[in-house]
Amino acid sequence: MIVWLNGTFGAGKTTTAHELLDLLPGSTLYDPELLGSGLRMMLPAKRFEEIDDYQDLPAWRRMVVDTAAALLTEVPGPLVTPMTLLRQEYRDEIFGALAARRIPVRHVLLHADETILRARTAEREDTPGDAGAAASTRRWSLEHLGPYADALPWLQGDAHVVDTSRLTPRQTAERVAEAVRTGAGACDIVQTPEPTAETLAAGVLLFDDQDRVLLVDPTYKAGWEFPGGVVERGEAPARAGVREVAEELGIELPRALRLLVLDWEAPKPPGFGGLRLLYDGGTLTDDRISKLLLPGAELRDWRFVTEAEAEKMLPPVRWNRLRWALRARERGCPLHLEAGVPAG
Repeated sequence: MIVWLNGTFGAGKTTTAHELLDLLPGSTLYDPELLGSGLRMMLPAKRFEEIDDYQDLPAWRRMVVDTAAALLTEVPGPLVTPMTLLRQEYRDEIFGALAARRIPVRHVLLHADETILRARTAEREDTPGDAGAAASTRRWSLEHLGPYADALPWLQGDAHVVDTSRLTPRQTAERVAEAVRTGAGACDIVQTPEPTAETLAAGVLLFDDQDRVLLVDPTYKAGWEFPGGVVERGEAPARAGVREVAEELGIELPRALRLLVLDWEAPKPPGFGGLRLLYDGGTLTDDRISKLLLPGAELRDWRFVTEAEAEKMLPPVRWNRLRWALRARERGCPLHLEAGVPAG
């Protein structure tokens, strides 16, 4: 298990983590910031010039998961992880990958009022005797107050909140320990196994009466997606699409779905790629839309969007697939794609 202590700079994550080690038997401190420092030493300096934070590195996010899994083969756990995580798509990617490894997460937000955070930052001196480094650290901390405020709505909905404004680190740790013991902050995420080879996946495009397409927001991976999923062994792809829509949204579709696109997705480490099929699931009436259901462990939200809106929401590989699927729907003829480009 991982006890993820989230919160902005000045919330007391590190001091609370050290106190928490005394309260959770078998616990070990796991600081993913060390992975960022290691990547900074190993990657070309130019790579870091392209990003704002080492969390923007896909390698860092994958290493967080892989290292946690490796540590838990050496120590009993839990791992106590004091790490600010403000971007929800990074939370989905990391926590979803941990769930795929069967590693449960207790997500705890250490929160304090902004005035208190500013006061703590003013008193902070991470590098005693180095006024320049201390000033840089304080400036960095203050710059993150805005992004933290922006992230607070989703953080408060996702994590168990402990207000540290008037608590000592020990008192905060005691409350976190009690929360862990009672199961608070548990992230109920579908445990989707990581692929070990190429996969066959079936997605279904559903439309409203304005011809907007339905996208869903998974809790276990970053970005918006089409309803659907991996085809199980021995299962017909169209039947898999029907099954996934029923499981994800509570909508029963006819078995005869019309194929729009067959796309070969190239392997891109650590992904294996494979065949991706998109089917036309038809237009949903307002009555059926009003009855859409979301399994909380798998999907967070759904939204009907225009093609232009979808381009801003989907990663390029999915956007290309959707773009050509819509053209195929208009023409009434399925398309064969290779890596998102029409073949032949």
